[in-house]
Amino acid sequence: MRVVILAWVLLLSWVLAASAQAPGDLVAQARREGRVVVYGSMESDIFEVVRKIYEGRYGVPVEYWRAPNTRVLDRVLTEVRTGRVGFDVVLTNAAAMNLMKKHGAFARYTSPSYEGFPRNSRDPDGVLSPAYRLTPISILYNTRLLRPQDVPRHVLDLAEPRWRGQVLLADPTVNVIPATWLMGLRRQLQDRWSSFVERLAGNASLVESVLEVAQKVVVGEFPVGVSFIKYVHLFGKEGAPLDYVRLDPVLALPSYVAVGAGAAHPVAARLFVDTLTSRAGLLALAQAGEFVLVPGVYPPIKDAERLRVVVMEEPSEEEFRRAREQFAAVFRRR
Repeated sequence: MRVVILAWVLLLSWVLAASAQAPGDLVAQARREGRVVVYGSMESDIFEVVRKIYEGRYGVPVEYWRAPNTRVLDRVLTEVRTGRVGFDVVLTNAAAMNLMKKHGAFARYTSPSYEGFPRNSRDPDGVLSPAYRLTPISILYNTRLLRPQDVPRHVLDLAEPRWRGQVLLADPTVNVIPATWLMGLRRQLQDRWSSFVERLAGNASLVESVLEVAQKVVVGEFPVGVSFIKYVHLFGKEGAPLDYVRLDPVLALPSYVAVGAGAAHPVAARLFVDTLTSRAGLLALAQAGEFVLVPGVYPPIKDAERLRVVVMEEPSEEEFRRAREQFAAVFRRR
């Protein structure tokens, strides 16, 4: 995988050091706290590999609430506004994490494991972790429904009349992931972008999340959908007829993790962040299907090492607002 991204990814020539156990007094404090509560959009099966490392290392139970990124964002902001915070740690894509950070959801914390990341990848405010994984987005398709010669080869193919009613997309008017993806395509498509979005809207059906897109393509409700490449591995382990289009480039979202400003279990929370962003945590995530920022380490997905992955720039809150209004005018007009 060749990663083309902001300047900090060009510095990924580092090798992470082996994870170290936390001092005994911190472990004892975490055990007295009794648990750690994590909110996130990471799939439960993938999260489980980190949970096992953490609980095996520290003996502190992890409670995980998983939802699409938009619902994670809404719940966290609601809890922050009402002062009734239930989370200790939050992990999801960069755009949502930055919005939550802006609203004071997180505390400052610099994990010892961050020393393994390029220094210019660090949050200057010391709140968010460096990006520890990427989630590349592509066209997923059901291999039982499409012959090889019928598979789309480029995103522009999804706007062709033959795909009318056949494309599944997470709703870009409410979900930041497809909205960011469509905004990221603007740079690639340039003057073709507006007409592409118009025609895609005419062909697409909308659902809540990118996970739901993959699930419906797997069961054959739709032949193609726009979703995360990692689902090819996640569902493929169970024999699902799912593959992905080798787009060039493939656009991806970075993900961050942070400790809650009102964490009821702050020591356990910090140890969880240490574990997730440690070498052991990242290698476990890679084996579970994630694209982690460790040179030479790839998920068990065919051609993962050949992909040219471009990390999308993070739109501001105002840019998201304007983009959602634009997408609503197009996608809701049908």
